[in-house]
Amino acid sequence: MIKCRVFPVIAAALLVVSLGGCCKNDNTLGIFSPGGTGGPGGGPPLAAAGGFAILAGSTITNTGATSVTGGNIAVNGPSVTGFPPGTHDGAIYTNPPDTAIVTQAQSDLTTAFNHAAGLTAGVITVAGDLGGRTLAPGLYKSTSTLAITGTLTLDAVGNSNAVFIFQIGSGLTTATGSQVILSGGVQAKNVYWQVGSSAVLGTTSAFKGTIMADQSITLNSGATLDGRALARIGAVTLDTNIVTVP
Repeated sequence: MIKCRVFPVIAAALLVVSLGGCCKNDNTLGIFSPGGTGGPGGGPPLAAAGGFAILAGSTITNTGATSVTGGNIAVNGPSVTGFPPGTHDGAIYTNPPDTAIVTQAQSDLTTAFNHAAGLTAGVITVAGDLGGRTLAPGLYKSTSTLAITGTLTLDAVGNSNAVFIFQIGSGLTTATGSQVILSGGVQAKNVYWQVGSSAVLGTTSAFKGTIMADQSITLNSGATLDGRALARIGAVTLDTNIVTVP
């Protein structure tokens, strides 16, 4: 009689454990945790592009006392305008003469961009304006434009290795004074924005993560970026900004 009672209890316990594992949010597994596909922590493999705070496919133009720290600056063109008065603690590369360095960085950016764009596991569809929302780690996809007005909170729920990837079919625009807040241990280095056209950060907005734009990236006056501005084809335009590579 005792054995007959024990076995069902054990079986029930095993069933609960099994169901618990099956019911985990897919967005906490695979590409969104260490050991998943992609780069470190499951992010897109930036490779050489990861060494740059600013990378542009055509021109880089700065106005005012922009500060760039933690990474290099590179453009697939002959010159960078606005440094000084802008300051930086890395090197500036142009093509020419630094053809090999710039070409490799641009090639690796394209690889990372395509990698991020091709992810599908556990994708969550979003649209419109993300302002006022709190999002958990995961892969988010918008088939059109995406905006941030007010505050967007990214919450890692205690996992400092959690990864956020945003696939945006068209443009990304943040409103004046908007901000992306990182909560629960999120690190800016684990946040990626794959933008199908161009990204524009509003005046005095505070943004987090690596922006990989197919076309151009514009930081309006006073905007701050804790991440990278990497443009495949077009320009990166700066205006009295603070850009810090995490």
